[in-house]
Amino acid sequence: MSDSDFIEIVNDRENNLQNISLKIPKNKLTVFTGVSGSGKSSIVFDTIAQEAGRQLNSTYDSFTRTFLPDYRRPDVDEVRHLSTAIVIDQKPLGGNARSTLGTVSDISPLLRILFSRFATPHYGDASNAFSFNDPAGMCPTCEGIGKTYVVKRAAILDMTKSLNEGAILLPGYGPQTFLFQTLKATGRFDLDRPVRDFTAEELDQLLMGKQAVRVAYKDSVFNVNFEGLERLFYRQNLKTGKGISEGARKKIEKFATMRPCPDCQGKRFNPQVLAAQIKGYNLYDLTALQLTDLQRVLAQFDDPRMTNLVTSIQDRVAGLVDIGLDYLSLTRETATLSGGESQRVKTVKYLANSLTNLLYILDEPSTGLHPRDVHRLNELLLKLRDKGNTVLVVEHDPDVIQVADYVVDVGPRAGIHGGRIMFTGTYPELLQSQTLTAQYLQRQLPINPTPRQPTTFLTTQPSRRHNLKDAVLKIPTGLFTVVTGVAGSGKSTLVEQVFAAEHSEARQIDQRPLHTNSRSNPATYMGVLTAIRKLLANENAVSESLFSANSKGACPKCGGKGVLELNLSFMENATVTCDLCHGGRFDPQVLTYQFKQRNIEEIMAMTVEEAVAFFAGTKVAAGLESLMTVGLEYLALGQPLSTLSGGEGQRLKIAKELRKRGNLYILDEPTTGLHPSDIMIIVKIINDLVDSGNTVVVIEHNLDVIRCADWLIDIGPDGGTNGGEILYAGPVAGVRQAPRSITGQYLKA
Repeated sequence: MSDSDFIEIVNDRENNLQNISLKIPKNKLTVFTGVSGSGKSSIVFDTIAQEAGRQLNSTYDSFTRTFLPDYRRPDVDEVRHLSTAIVIDQKPLGGNARSTLGTVSDISPLLRILFSRFATPHYGDASNAFSFNDPAGMCPTCEGIGKTYVVKRAAILDMTKSLNEGAILLPGYGPQTFLFQTLKATGRFDLDRPVRDFTAEELDQLLMGKQAVRVAYKDSVFNVNFEGLERLFYRQNLKTGKGISEGARKKIEKFATMRPCPDCQGKRFNPQVLAAQIKGYNLYDLTALQLTDLQRVLAQFDDPRMTNLVTSIQDRVAGLVDIGLDYLSLTRETATLSGGESQRVKTVKYLANSLTNLLYILDEPSTGLHPRDVHRLNELLLKLRDKGNTVLVVEHDPDVIQVADYVVDVGPRAGIHGGRIMFTGTYPELLQSQTLTAQYLQRQLPINPTPRQPTTFLTTQPSRRHNLKDAVLKIPTGLFTVVTGVAGSGKSTLVEQVFAAEHSEARQIDQRPLHTNSRSNPATYMGVLTAIRKLLANENAVSESLFSANSKGACPKCGGKGVLELNLSFMENATVTCDLCHGGRFDPQVLTYQFKQRNIEEIMAMTVEEAVAFFAGTKVAAGLESLMTVGLEYLALGQPLSTLSGGEGQRLKIAKELRKRGNLYILDEPTTGLHPSDIMIIVKIINDLVDSGNTVVVIEHNLDVIRCADWLIDIGPDGGTNGGEILYAGPVAGVRQAPRSITGQYLKA
């Protein structure tokens, strides 16, 4: 192979990388392995993806670049022979309530065309008439959302009080307010009578009435309309024609609750759209079907005039089914999809194009997949490669690593102990090497021989939520319980929605991003920065606020940001390192104050491991010990939390909980982002929590974690309508005898 057949990286120093050089074969599937924090993402995302994006952007003029994503130049001498890169990450698709699997996969537009042409009775002049996002097709009551807010009368009105006594609980109705004076001006209400004594007609007028009135207010007279409490609330908060901000939503939810639309019953469409049918199915009927059922129904659409459209729809549906999303329906809102599901939806979309010589970059695509379904993912990755593309995957799953054409192992450990290339070559060659990855690929943990025994249980009421079939969850207290099952079987519904709702004391530790700002870091999150400031302040007899980049200690030029943004008018803004603090964020004068010969900037640059040794015997070291326990010793104290992966963020949350006792924890796939060698760390953390008197429930697919549990609950047997049953509950070893358990079959191996 010639040099142009490789992506070539020369002297990469990004993050913790140790000046590495690397050749990656093009048009192959290459998997990057190594422990968390070893430098895999620094190579794939922070070097290759960044440089590919930067070079592509440089081909556009300066005006166009102002509308494009901002890519910085990585700390590398050179990256040669790059292709256009497409990053398929695990960020949830998100979107608002109008964004569904049907809209994001481009299946809904094809269905709209199909119904606009062939449905009877015929409706509308174009396909937009069958869109719930268009006035021609949407339900007029809920405006195509399928849900609407219903005012909670007990929250807006105290029936035991009179209007003069403050019966109206909504803001803006104090005795001297304009709204209250408007209400008085109607002359309809006895202001001193308790509201519970109002007649039905009076109560209706108070809530939904409308009347023209003259109001004397602050030396002026106004001709206005009085509107009932509910009518005005709806108009001001819900019928504005604008989106609802998160702050407004919180305000609204104090006084109203979301319910299915009473007119369309949650179907989003107006009656004319719902009346139009093909083969006895209206548009909503098709989109509400599980994808496997939708395939079966579409096969009945045999009118020759429909053939091309139906074939296009079937191809897209088959792509989603083949990647293991067969349990979803097209009505599923994208905001409710997990990171793994979102990533698989995005990947399927790219299969439909005919572009070649692209560079696809995926971040742990096996996340959320049961071992049974990993082969589907592998087939998808190989299809991307076989279309003439280069596929780079960061992955820990042994079954994905096994199908790679080429493996790059980064290590040997995390942070300052990593950043080197330990191995490059094929999978069989990897197994012959002595790397940490090779050692752990060839071993598995035994089934727990001495599980803790249950005494009492926390139970739920029978539930039929989503696909559940009167499922009752019984969680033994004081044990390590793992809940298993294939994707879509109902695990998250039963544990995170039903069980957590009925047991409000449960603390959910999931992989949602930490709520942070650009100044948040491990030191602030773990609460040790205050102790660090106090040590520096006491040592130098100065104010603690000097050691905060958000207060007196901030660099006067950049305000503690470490960077300056240059407004270049018609060109894109440029961000440059502050030339006074050189990115350190602190006033240079502050750096003259030291503790044990280190200033605040040098301390914040320490790793957790270094800081524990440096602050030995202090509150700082004690506060950081739990980060060492959860395997995050490689993080820098001042590293922005926005740079952490989902798995690292989850372990940071766990670290904060380690010293608490008597709690109920729910962990959602805590092994995400973990190297096989780190699995025992997570198992030890969970067992430490249980030994401290806690009950821990873990939703997990990793077979080693499953083997280590005290109690196993398997849900299935399959996904979607074929799931929702509890197949087994008991010690882990027993699931191997459960005849319908897919998890049991994999534990036999």
